[in-house]
Amino acid sequence: MFSKYVRAAAAALLLGAAADCRAQVTPADEVNPLIDTHKSRWFFFSSASRPFGMVNLSPDTGVDGDWNAGYLYGEKYIRCFSHVHDWQLAAVPVMPATGEMKGPGGYEAYKSAFSHDKEVAKAGYHKVYLEDYKVTAELTSTKRVGMHRYSFPAAQDAYIYVDTGAKLAMMDAPLDAQLRKVSDRELAGNTVLAPTIRRKKPVTVYFVIQLDRPFDGFGQWSKGGSGYVHFRFAQPSQVQMKVAISYVSEEQARLNLNTELPHWDFERVVRESKQEWNEWLGKVQISGGTPAQRTKFYTDLWHSVLGRRTFSDVNGKYIDNTGDKPVVRQVPLDAKGQPTRSTYNSDAFWGSQWTLNVLWSIAYPQLMGEMTESLVDYYKNGGMIARGPSGGNYTFVMVGDQAVPLIAAAYQKGIRNFDVQAAYEGSKKSAFPGGIRDHAGYEAGANAEGGGMKYYVERGYVPLGKFGSGGHREGAAQTLEYAYQDWTLAQFALALGKKDDATFFQKRSGNWRNLFDESTGWIRPKNMDGSWFEPFAPTCEGSNCRGFVESNAAIYTYYVMQDLPGLIAALGGREKFIEKLQGQFEKAAPHRFITPHGKHGENWVDYENQPACHMAHLFSYAGAPWLTQYWVRRVKDEVFGDATPMGGYNGDEDQGQMGALGVLMAAGLFDVQGGAELEPRYEITSPLFERVTFQLDPRFYPGKTFTVVARNQKPGNVYVQSTKLNGKPLTGRFWVTHKELVAGGVLEVELGGAPNKQWGVVR
Repeated sequence: MFSKYVRAAAAALLLGAAADCRAQVTPADEVNPLIDTHKSRWFFFSSASRPFGMVNLSPDTGVDGDWNAGYLYGEKYIRCFSHVHDWQLAAVPVMPATGEMKGPGGYEAYKSAFSHDKEVAKAGYHKVYLEDYKVTAELTSTKRVGMHRYSFPAAQDAYIYVDTGAKLAMMDAPLDAQLRKVSDRELAGNTVLAPTIRRKKPVTVYFVIQLDRPFDGFGQWSKGGSGYVHFRFAQPSQVQMKVAISYVSEEQARLNLNTELPHWDFERVVRESKQEWNEWLGKVQISGGTPAQRTKFYTDLWHSVLGRRTFSDVNGKYIDNTGDKPVVRQVPLDAKGQPTRSTYNSDAFWGSQWTLNVLWSIAYPQLMGEMTESLVDYYKNGGMIARGPSGGNYTFVMVGDQAVPLIAAAYQKGIRNFDVQAAYEGSKKSAFPGGIRDHAGYEAGANAEGGGMKYYVERGYVPLGKFGSGGHREGAAQTLEYAYQDWTLAQFALALGKKDDATFFQKRSGNWRNLFDESTGWIRPKNMDGSWFEPFAPTCEGSNCRGFVESNAAIYTYYVMQDLPGLIAALGGREKFIEKLQGQFEKAAPHRFITPHGKHGENWVDYENQPACHMAHLFSYAGAPWLTQYWVRRVKDEVFGDATPMGGYNGDEDQGQMGALGVLMAAGLFDVQGGAELEPRYEITSPLFERVTFQLDPRFYPGKTFTVVARNQKPGNVYVQSTKLNGKPLTGRFWVTHKELVAGGVLEVELGGAPNKQWGVVR
């Protein structure tokens, strides 16, 4: 009997210890930065970085190009550690080395082999062993300062290369590079980044480098530019290095360094980085799920608050490059003289109405308002609201006016910490000829008309034709994008009491009908003379079908979020709509609902790219929410479920968008309309976890937390049987409103293995 109690007590202790161990695992610990790094974009990977860090420090295995560049898991060599992995920006590559001085030979001469067996990558920290040099390199950072710790072997010749004059990522060689010795512990300089096809103007990155011990020598191998510091170590030794950057000036870079990182305690910076990541990631808490599902969830969330980059300095100064010459601007300061917000670099918000706009508005409303105001700054400085700014200027990436859905959603959800009047003025300006919609596909210039807005205004659609120069002149997609953006602007105007504007833009949001071909049942491009485009098919080979941006008619036909009842009726009613959409998912299933990047015209559903990200959720609007539940879970598992370096995002993660989509699918919440409607709401699907809790920001929302609880959660139970909101049955609808969510409470979702075809059906 005694031994029985001993065994029971021992078992209890073991269970308690396991629980304690599990309790010590934080959200930041769950993040795996290496997920889907076998095929990265330059700005995709940034391990030793803070949330929205200006510095994005990480190892680079590939240094040439935008795609398949940066950190690639399958590569055998590290070529440098660079500090900027941003939308159309890359700068300050460094590399420790021993032995022969190989700097003049460039990356290929001084690269080093490394092994994943000796690698540690976490949120805010990266460690690798450089086998050719027997150097252990550790990386971490503050928001604007990268910190390195190199453990060198005993070596007569040890170096740190600072290759500021080298070509890096998608850019040509720098237009200019300056590196100089300030003292035997400090270097400083700048790199003038050449323009790219998207970023049309040069950008200067200023830097200050400090070391924690004096170097024995300094040299350069290019006039004024790339160089090195030299050490002699009689025994194994450590060198710590800080690299601060600014886009304003060298003095500002030094201010960033002295303000954010005045000490040399590397471990402290690692701890503080983890703490900051836990503060951000801890806004969403989960219970249950497999280890792989937990890892993927927090890595998704990590991507959603990592991708966009801070552009302003610690005192709020930033460069405005929209005019004839760069101008130093200042973000607003509070009563204590501190910046009230940051300004940002950012890839486009193309498709973010279903991803970042939804997630940020729930978990990070302060950020959403700051991002909105940052885009509106460009209207004040340069005359147009930005949609993908880089280096203080427009890039005109993609098409349309992608800021309007973000702005409207923020306002409708009570996030109004931005200049609302300027936001509306800029949004309205964009909706007419000469605004940002006319700058399609990277086209710059004051007279750009590639967006075809004069035709959209005159005819109610954009025909096929050559308007200006550059890509993405695809009239059907442009028409669909503009019509949805008109609707978001109408909703914004209605909320502001601008009834005439609201009526005007609401009517124009129906322009999708002008390209709906009843004879084929698809959205179909029209030629300049008004005739239907021939030969027409809903799918095609290649990057896109004629008339569609990185997509096809099979996908863009459903890009009518503002009028789903009208679209369903146009397609023959609920049953035919469901049959058509169901058929497309069945055809796409053998291809995992994706296409390889660059072949977006070929599949019937494409979750590799933005235009299709809402498609599985559309069944609910046609009276079949159980099909939404089924297909959303399959897409989540098959497209976004991989938690290894070989998958998980499928190529085009676009600075957090697919990560945000993964979080929403796992939480069982979505918003097809993007939150821009007067009364935003969230569609309910089957959660992946037993419990998902959002910590609500008291500065914006009255509730403390909102929790989604999944009852009877187990493999195969993907169908919603019933729901309760704060203990009361939720019937006759498949959503909760934004007001209900931010008031706080609990949404209970009972799951089962067979569909309940009565739940959520709106009669």
